[in-house]
Amino acid sequence: MLAAYALGSLMGGLIVARLKGGVNLRASGSGNIGATNALRTQGKAFALAVLVIDVAKGVVAALLLPRLAGAAATPELAYACGAAAVLGHCYPLWHRFQGGKGVATVAGVFAALLPASFPWMLLAFVLVVLLTGTVSLATLAASAAALLHVACFSEQGLFSGAGAFTAAMALLVLVKHRANWARLRAGTEPRFERARLLGRALGLK
Repeated sequence: MLAAYALGSLMGGLIVARLKGGVNLRASGSGNIGATNALRTQGKAFALAVLVIDVAKGVVAALLLPRLAGAAATPELAYACGAAAVLGHCYPLWHRFQGGKGVATVAGVFAALLPASFPWMLLAFVLVVLLTGTVSLATLAASAAALLHVACFSEQGLFSGAGAFTAAMALLVLVKHRANWARLRAGTEPRFERARLLGRALGLK
């Protein structure tokens, strides 16, 4: 779990920024070091590289690191390692606990451990982006979809390691997006108008 936390603390936004000559994402756009702000301020290639690194952290933490425990490896340990990687991304020790929002890393863990829930998350995310162009709202919708799927349709159910992980990650996403909630209520949350294809087609404002 400590190794998973350390892996999660390797911020994709900072790694790509260093490779690109020291771009400072914290001083650009929303100040977040995740893929959304990277896309808004640095372009598609930069954002894709950030996204790949942050998703890969979740996959490696959940699938590979638990194997270091040998015979002691359990599904619960895999979820714990996945959660540790997300916490490392959100609250990295060597960056004064000022990290990202953890969404891409959460997605990586879900893709690795709960692949049946992942399409629901992706569908909810894409649908809300196409309707509203608002990534933060789409992220919250994806978290709700994952929780709904695990609670109602998965074999594990809500009262399991998978359920505890999903509920904890949904709560963490909600907490990390509290500033976005305030801007959504105020009508000042930025959105990608070019992505709002369905919303424009339906005449939504």
